[in-house]
Amino acid sequence: MRRRVFIGSTLAAAAAQSAALRPAAAQEWPTKPLRIVIPYPPGGPSDVATRVVIERAAQILKQPVMFDNKAGASGMIGAEYLKNQTPDNHSFLTTTTAMVCITRHLQSIPFDPEKDFRTVSRMATSWGIMAIHPSVPARTLAEFVAYCKANPGKVNFASSGLATITHLFGERLCFEADIKMTHVPYRGSAPATNALLAGEVQVQFDQTCLPYVKAGKLVGLAMLSEVRHPDFPEIPTLMEQGYGKDGGDSWFGILAPAATPPEVVARFDKAIAEALRAPDIVQKAHTGGLRVTYLGPADFRTTITNETRMFGDIIKKGNIKI
Repeated sequence: MRRRVFIGSTLAAAAAQSAALRPAAAQEWPTKPLRIVIPYPPGGPSDVATRVVIERAAQILKQPVMFDNKAGASGMIGAEYLKNQTPDNHSFLTTTTAMVCITRHLQSIPFDPEKDFRTVSRMATSWGIMAIHPSVPARTLAEFVAYCKANPGKVNFASSGLATITHLFGERLCFEADIKMTHVPYRGSAPATNALLAGEVQVQFDQTCLPYVKAGKLVGLAMLSEVRHPDFPEIPTLMEQGYGKDGGDSWFGILAPAATPPEVVARFDKAIAEALRAPDIVQKAHTGGLRVTYLGPADFRTTITNETRMFGDIIKKGNIKI
């Protein structure tokens, strides 16, 4: 009996010692203000999505939050910066589709998305739309595809730049619909939309077209999303019309340095999920041109894996280089 009591007390002491040795952040997290590195300039979609959601998540966690914009090199500067910092379990990174699923196929990047970071949460996705100039003799996607087949190479599509997601949307439709369009890259989404409004190009795949579709200056053929836009219920999604079934929307999420304990990731993810359920946060996202598309750590990782493969295939088929 004394032996069993001794063994039991020894095991209890070992368990207590083990718990004491765990990182304090994993037990009590968060113990200080959160820091979010945003690898893009202030005011853009990724910046807006991060600030709206994480400010609420930080309130839930009862800690202040500091946002640190470290823009440049398509998000690479901010990502490399956080990768090289000493882990403190309170610093995180905003990420995007382009940053982890596209750029790696076009150039060497200074981090490994799988090895250097843990997925925390996907937060929101931009409302994208496929829009055409009214002069194009088509009012449905099927009619547009037929027109392109009858006029191979004569339809020009605008993008916000070479190898951007707005470029890859157009290339994907070419492959899936077996049509030929000519890509015309611009220095950003706004100049591309201006070119579409002027009739210099015939089609664009971008969020910036939405106000002009609403005003009747452009014609919307498909939403680049899994669901219809509540303000444009008459416009079907690309998926409904048989294209873009592999997804690939322009989303925004949060990553943690690889050394961050799973318990910390789980707690932060829970706070983000709670923030994204708040009606006012959903409305703020909508007003900013975003829709809430929350995914937890495991599903977010799967999405990154699948879309990395999908965009890589498009880039390879299109022989796209920068």
